[in-house]
Amino acid sequence: MRLHLDGARLSNAAAALGLPLRAFTTDVGVDVLSFGGTKNGCWCAEALVFFHPGEIGVLVYLLAGIGVLVANLGTPDGYDYWSMRRYLSEFLSDKRVVDTPDWKWQPILQGIILMRRPFTSGANYRSIWNHEADESPLLTLTKAQVGKLADACAARWGDRVMVDFCMRYGNPSTESVLTRMVEAGCDRIVFLPLYPQYAGATTATANDQLFRALMKQFRQPAVRTVAEYFALPDYIDALAQSVERTLGGRRPQKLVASYHGMPRRYLLEGDPYHCQCQKTSRLLREELGWPEGIIDTTFQSVFGREEWLKPYTVEHVAELAKRGITDIAVISPAFSADCIETLEEINGEIREAFEHAGGQQFTYVPCLNDDDAHIAMLTDLVAENLLVDRAGRLSAVLDLGGLTRPWDQDRERRLPLRMLRPYLRRG
Repeated sequence: MRLHLDGARLSNAAAALGLPLRAFTTDVGVDVLSFGGTKNGCWCAEALVFFHPGEIGVLVYLLAGIGVLVANLGTPDGYDYWSMRRYLSEFLSDKRVVDTPDWKWQPILQGIILMRRPFTSGANYRSIWNHEADESPLLTLTKAQVGKLADACAARWGDRVMVDFCMRYGNPSTESVLTRMVEAGCDRIVFLPLYPQYAGATTATANDQLFRALMKQFRQPAVRTVAEYFALPDYIDALAQSVERTLGGRRPQKLVASYHGMPRRYLLEGDPYHCQCQKTSRLLREELGWPEGIIDTTFQSVFGREEWLKPYTVEHVAELAKRGITDIAVISPAFSADCIETLEEINGEIREAFEHAGGQQFTYVPCLNDDDAHIAMLTDLVAENLLVDRAGRLSAVLDLGGLTRPWDQDRERRLPLRMLRPYLRRG
């Protein structure tokens, strides 16, 4: 028989009596200690401390009914005119992307823009299309990523976690995949937007679409959205490995970190994206051990007449060549998988601008795609948001404010987290 004990007051008692937590638990035969989760703000769980890690199997049912829904930007179903028109109409009608009032923007969009742009964009997609699978490279790579992520989750937790993916624009839609997961029995879902840096036009709009889909569910699952992860050491390390692997130990004159662009006005309104991009570049340089000034942060995919974040990648690489910097590499840290912006824009238009201006060596560093280091990092992200540690056990200490500082009703104060942490981690 296993003994489970409610730990809501034990930490207060340990502090008051000056005794270690083990005096109330392992020393007297307690196997599992729980701290009330829901009443202290925890997401759908108690904080459980297993003093014998092997016993986690007896409560593995806690992971039943969990889904991991990975989200990426989107892709057209084909490169023909009508497929491109449907995709571009959905994308450019998103208020997070273009916030011009509909009465002004929609006549322009549905008129001259969508009469012409599907042809040019379709030609660009055709040049990189995966003709064998009849799908875009982004869809191919996302399938590979999610396949490996599902295998990694299965290796840790068996078949109790369902892993799937959706696209913000195009197919498979967020609503259709969410519905499928709910029908499969997922009552708790971790939503993972594949955007290392937060931006209104990426992370926020993916979350928006999820919330709209939830509004149509009669029985809504509990949902946890994963925050941006640009500063995680494992993410930076994966980027650095990608650079070193592609360059083979060679150091170019410049490494250009090209991020997707956005109107400068969004930065002034409080979007943290620009700052997070700058920090990503700095952390990458430090991880590589390169000197200051060797990595430049730039922005691509400018649309419309409004001023966007600068410098613009296509102009910057040409300026580098004119200044005699003829050997550069370009990486796209904001993209988790290669897509039209990297395969066609960077490796096509931006490469041509550099070479036309006198550049000699242009090296494109691929996105992290389904690289093992990338998948391991994403798996750890999922684990942290499932409230389990990297060894597969439920976390003993959760940094969730009130959860780790139980209320002392007698003294009407909260115990400092530092008083609990040594004992809980020891368990």
